[in-house]
Amino acid sequence: MKLFSVLSMALFGSAAAFAPAPFVNSRAVAPVNMAAADGEFYIDQNRRNLMNLILVGSAAVTVGGLAVPYILFFLPPGAGGGGGGISAKDALGNDLFEKEYLTTHRAGDHSLAQGLKGDATYLIVKEDGTLEDFGLNAVCTHLGCVVPWSAPNNKFMCPCHGSQYSATGAVVRGPAPLPLALAHRTTDEAGTIIFSPWTETDFRTEGKPWWM
Repeated sequence: MKLFSVLSMALFGSAAAFAPAPFVNSRAVAPVNMAAADGEFYIDQNRRNLMNLILVGSAAVTVGGLAVPYILFFLPPGAGGGGGGISAKDALGNDLFEKEYLTTHRAGDHSLAQGLKGDATYLIVKEDGTLEDFGLNAVCTHLGCVVPWSAPNNKFMCPCHGSQYSATGAVVRGPAPLPLALAHRTTDEAGTIIFSPWTETDFRTEGKPWWM
């Protein structure tokens, strides 16, 4: 009996010696070890969001800086001023006075003065020798050239691309898409010629002023 026990133990020991070692999943362990080793380089979600916002913001600023001038190029040039009136001025920046002005500008005269926002604006002397109650912005609504008055043709004729306007600034020939901008023309108590914004209906188109 003892001999059988000894033999059994010997056989069990021999079998255990050739038993395979326990299987360890190295793939499961490796990421944990790598994560622990590389933890100092890990970027959390908040940092990633911040980096994304910075990237998107930089791209938006760049695209906006290029797009805005491109869009403005196709818009009609601005005209008109703020909410109140300003005095008409000559080329030297001096105020213009109606009485003095009419002594040197005769009927049918169309001369330029500094108007709202400093834009070149026509003062028009009517056939009865008085000033018209509106001024015409001289900036062409096509690409912004200053449009001269042609007395022989009785209209404004742009030398840049051939646009033409009637005596009231209405378009009579393209490529200008819109009439010349209007401004109210009045005279204050001191006799100074005043320009003020035209905000009501455009009498030439019976529509809303495009410059407002």
